[in-house]
Amino acid sequence: MSIFTMGPAILFCPADRPDRYAKALERADAVILDLEDAVAPENKSAARQALVDNPLDPERTIVRVNPVGTADFTADLRALSSTDYRTIMLAKTEGPEDLSRLSAYAVVALCETALGILNAQVIAGTRNVVAMMWGAEDLVASLGGSSSRRESGTYRDVVRHARSQVLLAAGAYGKVAIDSVYIDIGDHAGLLGESVDAAASGFGAKASIHPGQMPFIRQAFIPTTEQVDRAKNVLAAAEKSAGVFTFEGQMVDEPLLRHARATLARHAPTTTTTP
Repeated sequence: MSIFTMGPAILFCPADRPDRYAKALERADAVILDLEDAVAPENKSAARQALVDNPLDPERTIVRVNPVGTADFTADLRALSSTDYRTIMLAKTEGPEDLSRLSAYAVVALCETALGILNAQVIAGTRNVVAMMWGAEDLVASLGGSSSRRESGTYRDVVRHARSQVLLAAGAYGKVAIDSVYIDIGDHAGLLGESVDAAASGFGAKASIHPGQMPFIRQAFIPTTEQVDRAKNVLAAAEKSAGVFTFEGQMVDEPLLRHARATLARHAPTTTTTP
């Protein structure tokens, strides 16, 4: 099984807009070339051809394909066979049987329907799944709802439940969890707050829909100098202590040491240039 290393700032790009491919990859840590919702039905054939004719770095590119059982899914796989892309996002993943035709690929399973959320655990345990993502808007649509968020901007309870389900399923099987997009493009404060929560909760990356969102996601996922220094100091103090100890007035045991190690694991310089 491949290991998913893309992120933390992952940007969707319509596959029928090859003029945006290179710019998207310049701004993001990884790009999702989208053959599904971002492409109108009449443009899907052209999108597949653009995917073939305009290659990007396969180590930093995910291709979102249409749901299993559709004619577009079959055509998507045919186009992919002419590329070097080997990481795909399966839209509306609902069970392990959906993944049976994708053994040649590392799969980001996108759970965005009621059935997909209920089956998140068994999906996460499927061998070729390397990451899990969830989708709020399609989920609410599958329930017959009309809005994923309250007027305050916070998620409704059912959506928060789905987010947690996917995160827990991913964590249970050692897979990376990717947080859903923040659709209010101009609300940078809201995006930053949600991204900080995602990173602190255990998500490994966050997907996005606009290049202007990249700096805020990176800011949330890359620890501050103060956080890194504190993590180092906690771990250094642990080397001189046996068992539970007190550090700056806080009780520290193994779970908190693991928090510190996770902070240092996220502390790595990005190789992506941000304008």
